[in-house]
Amino acid sequence: MGHLENKNMIPKYGTCLHHYTDSPPSQSAPHLHLRTESNLIKKLNFFDCIYCLISYLESSTKPDLSPKSIHRRAAMSYRAGKTILASTIAKKYSEELTSVTSKMATKPKLVGLLGNQDPAAKTYAEWTARTCESLGFQYELIQCPKENLEDEIYKCNQDDAVNGIMVYFPVYNDGQDQYLQQCVSIEKDVEGLNFKYVSNMYHNIRYLDAPENTKKSILPCTPLAMVKILEYLGVYNTLLPYGNRLFGKTITIVNRSEIVGRPLAALLANDGATVYSVDINNVQKFERGDGLQLKSHRVVDTEFELKDVAPKSDVIITGVPSSNYKFPLEYVKDGAVVINFSSEKNFDDRIKDIASLYVPSIGKVTIAMLLRNLLRLMNNKKPHSVEEI
Repeated sequence: MGHLENKNMIPKYGTCLHHYTDSPPSQSAPHLHLRTESNLIKKLNFFDCIYCLISYLESSTKPDLSPKSIHRRAAMSYRAGKTILASTIAKKYSEELTSVTSKMATKPKLVGLLGNQDPAAKTYAEWTARTCESLGFQYELIQCPKENLEDEIYKCNQDDAVNGIMVYFPVYNDGQDQYLQQCVSIEKDVEGLNFKYVSNMYHNIRYLDAPENTKKSILPCTPLAMVKILEYLGVYNTLLPYGNRLFGKTITIVNRSEIVGRPLAALLANDGATVYSVDINNVQKFERGDGLQLKSHRVVDTEFELKDVAPKSDVIITGVPSSNYKFPLEYVKDGAVVINFSSEKNFDDRIKDIASLYVPSIGKVTIAMLLRNLLRLMNNKKPHSVEEI
């Protein structure tokens, strides 16, 4: 078997001029063969050839029937997995937010504080403004030199018209940023970065007022968005008790920042997963022990490398802020769930042929969680002042 010498010759069996065989396809598993540029034989599902047949019959010009083109079009016509957009996942939460704000006499107000010159942060702020307005929130952006940022935070803390505050980090890109996080009032911290909220998250404490349990602790909005995405994708097992629904899942996270990566690993481990947290230095294991015996997660240093943990992971999550980084696809097992929360593209398009579900970005879900946190803060401050969502 080889390439047809005469492309006008119709093969005995097959549906296009490159997908053919000299024997009829099996009834139980019909397939055709294609010899690739690397001289390897690939099996293609019988119906993958239909695209080529239609192109040939309908086109007034001869279609590109090179092996590379055939493979590309076959992959486009049939992929086992699906790409899920953040807008699809966020739709439910956006509708809930609009339903609540439409009944409020005064629109909740979010203030964004920008103390750096990063064009990407400015773009994100503008996008946040549009999203807030579309969902029934007020939004004000305050730009100032980073040296004045602390004073501006305190002004917003004291302003009763301001319901929520967010700061566009990084500002100093060092320990000073953590200090600024703690300057934001706990009653207005929509990002969930206050020490009390972070401490509760790490210790798996879900309420501020135990044992009454009427005031929910605020979770960092990006890790919370990730939880909602995994719930939407069906990774959380709803047959298990609340708090244990990731039991049996192995997750690799490539990012251990204090803003997203580390809290995300803790959050998912607290929900029962075995989480491998990967950064440039090492791999740490976050878990609740055998049979989830521990109430909250523990962290164990390991000798593992990415190549040891990613191939056995049910879920792979990346957040590497570099345009040069690409996750090695040979470490992704067939059918894994793959999510990227970086503003950069951490996977090339071939991931769509490997992952069962692929979420290329999460921004719209994150902003929905941020606004959800704002309403929750209003309820914590004045119970039943806002409809519960």
